[in-house]
Amino acid sequence: MFRLNKKTAIVSGGSKGIGKAIALKYAQAGADVVICSRRKENLEAAVMEAESNGFSLIPIECNTSNFDSIQSVVDLTMDKFGKVDILVNNAATNPYYGPILNSEDSHWDKIFDVNVKGYFNFAKACSISMIKNNYGKIINVASIAAKTPLEGLGVYNISKAAVVMLTKVLAKELGQHNIQINTLAPGLIKTDFSKALWEDEDTYNKIVKSIPQGKMGTPEDISGMALYLASDASDFITGSIFTVDGGITT
Repeated sequence: MFRLNKKTAIVSGGSKGIGKAIALKYAQAGADVVICSRRKENLEAAVMEAESNGFSLIPIECNTSNFDSIQSVVDLTMDKFGKVDILVNNAATNPYYGPILNSEDSHWDKIFDVNVKGYFNFAKACSISMIKNNYGKIINVASIAAKTPLEGLGVYNISKAAVVMLTKVLAKELGQHNIQINTLAPGLIKTDFSKALWEDEDTYNKIVKSIPQGKMGTPEDISGMALYLASDASDFITGSIFTVDGGITT
């Protein structure tokens, strides 16, 4: 039930952190997995890690704020595998930390171009194959920031709330084509993206006290739920939010 044999998946932001953990989990489950990211060196490192564990990943450089770049990833995937069954929208950015009233237009543009429009454009590009085959799984990685504003991350919080609504809209419109779209909402996960929260010991200890399980999560804690949402076990689930946060929003 949790196997992905003969499935083809694309994972954006798949070279590091949560994206890489999901890509490795999918490859382990039998899928053909394409990972995309802006930095070639990170993609190469992810491929080497996969190969050292007996799996393979297909790396493609991509700027998810650019539709042509996204379309190129989908076209190359179609050329190699003939279809796209699973899409994980995971690439995200946050160039601004501070009071929202001090944010600038450039911050909003950058964050929404990647975190929202990038997700939509990837879903749009992949949906052609999914509709044709009457099958598809789209997992949009949001954050607990979509439900509970995180201090200093106002624009980012809003972008993640937009991801939740994008998921619901797509779920309504694509349900007739047997395509399920769901949102993953990770809590505080120990990645390079969240380094500012755990690099300093005092800050880390303060954060951990707010988490019922007494620890930050790891990317591997997210990958299990991502596998479930990509598998046939989730065939009657769409438009939903799955929170993986150690109980912090409880």
